[in-house]
Amino acid sequence: MKYITYLIVLLLIISCKTPEARKPESVKTGSFIKESADRNKKLNEREYALIEGIISKDTLNEYLASNSGFWYLYNTKVEKDTIQAGFGDLVNFNYNLKDLNGTTIYTAKEIGTRDYIMDKEELFTGLREGLKLMKPGETVTFLFPSQKAFGYYGDKNRIGTNVPLISQVTLNSIEKTEN
Repeated sequence: MKYITYLIVLLLIISCKTPEARKPESVKTGSFIKESADRNKKLNEREYALIEGIISKDTLNEYLASNSGFWYLYNTKVEKDTIQAGFGDLVNFNYNLKDLNGTTIYTAKEIGTRDYIMDKEELFTGLREGLKLMKPGETVTFLFPSQKAFGYYGDKNRIGTNVPLISQVTLNSIEKTEN
């Protein structure tokens, strides 16, 4: 009886294998990601072409390309060396938002004068980066592709999916803070 018990235990140990992972039935090739990337490239090309069209038609103004992927022109430029906003500084500004056809989406009056603590509060990417380029007293017109504006989601109100924007921003003041 003792040998039979040992034999059964030995057979159970030998017959038990380590569990193997189940093989997937189909292998994804990443085609969704590739299609999404292709879609975004085409969207960016269309938006850049529209923005370049606006710039080429406006022969009276000189547009500058930012390192962040948007364009801007100075309506009012402060030539003297003054401060620019940095992390944690309090900026006071006004702005409006238009689509690339010039149709007003939000007026400066509707938005009102804004106080914003640089990089510590929510603000769409292009405007946040644009404010860092400005000095107090300047007014700048920005041309933002949709990925620098409200992107795929819009603002869930008047700005739809993938809408590039024009914004005229006046920086009223910068209050430096100790970081």
